[in-house]
Amino acid sequence: MNLFSLRRPQPSLDDLAAEPCLSPMSDNLSSECLMPSVQRPHPVFVRGQGSWLWDSDDRAYLDFVQGNAANSLGHSPSALVKALTAQAQSLINPGSGFYNRGMLNLSERLCRSTGSDQAYLLSSGSEACEAAIKLARKWGQLHRGGAAKIITASGSCHGRSFAAMSASASSHIANRFEPQLSGFSHVPFNDLPALHAAVDAQTVAIMLEPIQGEAGVIPATEHYLKGVERLCRELGILLILDEVQTGIGRCGTLLAEQLYGVRADIVALGKGLGGGVPLAALLARGKACCFEVGELNGTHHGNALMTAAGLAVLDSVLDNSFLEHVRDNGQYLREGLARLANRYAQGELRGQGLFWGLSLADDSAEAVVKAARYEGLLLAATQPDCLRFTPALTVSKANIDEMLLRLARAFSRVRTAQLQCRKGLVV
Repeated sequence: MNLFSLRRPQPSLDDLAAEPCLSPMSDNLSSECLMPSVQRPHPVFVRGQGSWLWDSDDRAYLDFVQGNAANSLGHSPSALVKALTAQAQSLINPGSGFYNRGMLNLSERLCRSTGSDQAYLLSSGSEACEAAIKLARKWGQLHRGGAAKIITASGSCHGRSFAAMSASASSHIANRFEPQLSGFSHVPFNDLPALHAAVDAQTVAIMLEPIQGEAGVIPATEHYLKGVERLCRELGILLILDEVQTGIGRCGTLLAEQLYGVRADIVALGKGLGGGVPLAALLARGKACCFEVGELNGTHHGNALMTAAGLAVLDSVLDNSFLEHVRDNGQYLREGLARLANRYAQGELRGQGLFWGLSLADDSAEAVVKAARYEGLLLAATQPDCLRFTPALTVSKANIDEMLLRLARAFSRVRTAQLQCRKGLVV
């Protein structure tokens, strides 16, 4: 099967703007019984390998979304498949009330590789952020006279659970199911004076993403993040870094904090840690280690199957040349996207490693995503004028080249459709 000649007829701007079709689907499948959550396009995916996905019509797609950065090693990587298969044959979940080898090994490995003192294993990044909030407030009860306020940044997205949603200031969260959980305040990102002015006697922590993913891949400046760390130390409050998207090699280092030369008291991990299976972690250091028995638990927390996945991912990411490969191919991707942005008069390119956002000249991101899907390329639009690229950390330069070719064709499709619309050829 030729993966590089699967093109479709030119869609109109109406086609590109149309809502995805939910039914009928291939294999007589229907979405009628599925509660509405996110908007999903038509393809039903049935298998994946590396950077490629195949739908139920056996059409191939080059995937530069990878489960919103969850599939750190790509689709069905052999290391992960072998680890999960072997573990499933011996033990899946003895229960969170008992130890298992994976729980102990992964916690120890995470602490050793990140310079942390304690780790707790959960099922999702939202849970990890929720636990970070709980831990900070517990610390506030013990060491800051019951202070409970947490300052976060505008544009932030820390998850969809209730506390994490209240901590977030993302425009993507349409319904916040008021009233929100109290005790959070939001200040402009990368604005150190505004942050300093927001701190008061009730503040227990500052919680930030090193790179804001949902806002359009907006990095913290080095001056800002180092200033935040210094402020936390001077005022005796906690620094929480939400590394759900940026951690586990995504930015070319194990944690993004290493890029900035800072050290958080609490770190939330998720997405890439499990390589595509539900796994997250809460890391605590020094004075922040204050949870007691009974304050944190979950049915699937630290289960043997998921921790086997985490160990397989960590083994791969911490291999001698893996992070060098991420940095090298990240630079290659950056240079290719910059050339393409210049050719099609697009906007700013932002990011690190294999985590990039491209601002567009107009609010055509959804149209570009749909045009790319016509070309067999999967992309994400985090804002109306921004595309996000989160390929597998194992992506090859050949995959990147092919992505750039398909993205160029998608840009051309959208430009042609826009010109036809302006000339009155498309109503």
